[in-house]
Amino acid sequence: MAERVATIKLASWIGITGNALLALLKIIAGLISGSLAVVADGIDSATDVLGSVVTLFTAVIINQPPDPEHPFGHSRAETLATAILAFIIFFAGAQLMMTTVGNFMKGETPTIPSILGVYVIIISIVGKMLLAISQYYLGKKASSPMIIANAKNMQNDILVSTGVLAGLGFTIYFKLPILDPIIATIISILIMKTAVQVYMDTNRELMGGGISAEIYNHINNVVRETRGAANPHRMRVRKMGEYYFIDIDIEVEEHLQVKEAHAIAVAVEDGIRKRIPNVYDIMVHIEPEGNLEEMEKFGLSPDDVDKL
Repeated sequence: MAERVATIKLASWIGITGNALLALLKIIAGLISGSLAVVADGIDSATDVLGSVVTLFTAVIINQPPDPEHPFGHSRAETLATAILAFIIFFAGAQLMMTTVGNFMKGETPTIPSILGVYVIIISIVGKMLLAISQYYLGKKASSPMIIANAKNMQNDILVSTGVLAGLGFTIYFKLPILDPIIATIISILIMKTAVQVYMDTNRELMGGGISAEIYNHINNVVRETRGAANPHRMRVRKMGEYYFIDIDIEVEEHLQVKEAHAIAVAVEDGIRKRIPNVYDIMVHIEPEGNLEEMEKFGLSPDDVDKL
């Protein structure tokens, strides 16, 4: 855990420093060159700074051990932080759109930007490439959906900056200043689209969904391969941060002693941990063969897994 938190903190500081420099550079250059699209790209980078600050604070929270109020630990803070990040990104995109559309409504005449904006955007594209690569690598190393979400957002930023660069080129070459605010509007839509995608992915985890059939198939196979264990059912898998919490019911021969049944349950737990990485806790419930309970409404059976 300590190594993972250190990796998340490193990714956060890299994101904060790199994006702060790029945001400041683009906003200043956009104002000087008269390009609303460059300013918009700078605002987009500023949201990345906020995102990295959120991940930094989250890294401190998830490193805390379980306590009486949080017996499952604090890993869920990472998921909540990702949702907060999505709202921050969406707000920035919406604010940018309102500003751009407001200028249209006021009848303000856009001006042709200077060449300074082109140079700054080229620097931004190179910088964003390096940041996205570092975030994706560190996110994979830490198995952090929060850092990986930041990396995906930065990959989108590269596409956005490339669009801004192309738009500036057309604007300056063809003397069409109207293209600049149009590009700014398109960027705001892309920013909000990214926010919605990040939130939907986070929402699935908060609701206990998004677990692949492969995970459940591993559990099924382990039970079938464990001597004395049968009929895996009521399988429930939850994910908190990078960790899995697994609950499962199995059946054993009804005349076994408690010690023997316990040994089978332990064998199932060991087998699952060998097949599935990052398992935080497993709860195996023992039932006698042929046991039926009408109240068993939750969890998946092997037949249910085929429908995922």
